[in-house]
Amino acid sequence: MTDVKDMMNGLGQRAKAAAQQLATATAGAKTTALQAAAKAIWENREAIIAANRKDMEFGREKGLTDAMMDRLMLDEARIQGMVDGLTAIAAQKDPVGDVIAEWDRPNGLHIKRVRTPLGVIGVIYESRPNVTADAGALCLKAGNAVILRGGSESFHSSEAIHACLVTGLKAAGLPEDAIQRVPTRDRAAVSEMLTMTDYIDVIVPRGGKGLVGLVQREARVPVFAHLEGIVHVFVDASADPAKAMNVVLNAKTRRTGICGAAECLLIHKDIADTLGRDLVSALVEKGIEVRGDAAVQALNAQVTPATEEDWGREYLDSIIAAKVVDGIDGAIAHIRHYSSSHTDCILSETPENVEKFFSHIDSAILMHNSSTQFADGGEFGMGAEIGIATGKMHARGPVGAEQLTSFKYLVTSDGATRS
Repeated sequence: MTDVKDMMNGLGQRAKAAAQQLATATAGAKTTALQAAAKAIWENREAIIAANRKDMEFGREKGLTDAMMDRLMLDEARIQGMVDGLTAIAAQKDPVGDVIAEWDRPNGLHIKRVRTPLGVIGVIYESRPNVTADAGALCLKAGNAVILRGGSESFHSSEAIHACLVTGLKAAGLPEDAIQRVPTRDRAAVSEMLTMTDYIDVIVPRGGKGLVGLVQREARVPVFAHLEGIVHVFVDASADPAKAMNVVLNAKTRRTGICGAAECLLIHKDIADTLGRDLVSALVEKGIEVRGDAAVQALNAQVTPATEEDWGREYLDSIIAAKVVDGIDGAIAHIRHYSSSHTDCILSETPENVEKFFSHIDSAILMHNSSTQFADGGEFGMGAEIGIATGKMHARGPVGAEQLTSFKYLVTSDGATRS
């Protein structure tokens, strides 16, 4: 434990020193670093895929589900996605120094509120190795140093990706300690990170309920919480059948292991025997296990009975809960009770119902006639995201570079004094 504590303190000290340099780094230097990192990732894609094969073998031995293995797997297309993400972040406007608001006071003061880096960010994540690139790039863009602690499953992949990020920092003449990676699978490192108040300014956990719960219980450092993606899709009576079919199937089946995957389907009772039946049958045909209430079980013989535990559950697998509701009020009541405040969607052609859904549900992301798989910072134009914040303090929804800043006030006058 002493060795881990010493190692983590060393990472913290170096990160804090690097953050002080990054706070005044030019936008050009950060752009150069990100572009060079993107180039290095693409040039080293074979080595990254080879490292990922070791992680996939580790995952199989550990007994990870197919959905979790999908989250872990890297191929050339996914590496291209990382490259595209870094390139997009590099092209974004530098948030540091951006004037959020500016005003004059009768007392002679001129006041500006400007964006400033948070300092040092600790990111704790599971499985998905691409988070190494996304988190490192976003923190750098916002002028923050970052300590990355990836999951044990993605240990080798993250190591290979991190090396490319360091190549980018070197190319731009920025401190290599700006993006550091915890070089151990020892869980004691996580416990240390959560109490490093002298060095870390905020912790971002990205993973399952167990990880996020641990962080929220034990952290002494402020936390941007990324809770479960208990994602609901409500099919209103006026839903367009073709749109509904496309959106529901995409929301559930495109990738079942991501936090934006639909986990609960709510069907208006007036369309249960028509569109509802078709949706349930289509999901079953796609290999999705549908766990439904009695009304949904009546729609398809292959539906299994849902239990109370199925409502408000994040499966991250080829399983979906389904329920017939009386109408929009029933859907809203169900979502309010079981939602994790991540992402919820309404499929409807009735503007009044859409407005009611949007105003009565307080999730970080609300969607209308859109696949919930779009609940992603990259799809929102942020290049990538460090997570989906489901809390209400500081950052909410996809956390991109802009959300990884704080602000300070710049106050000037022509010799003003207070009476």
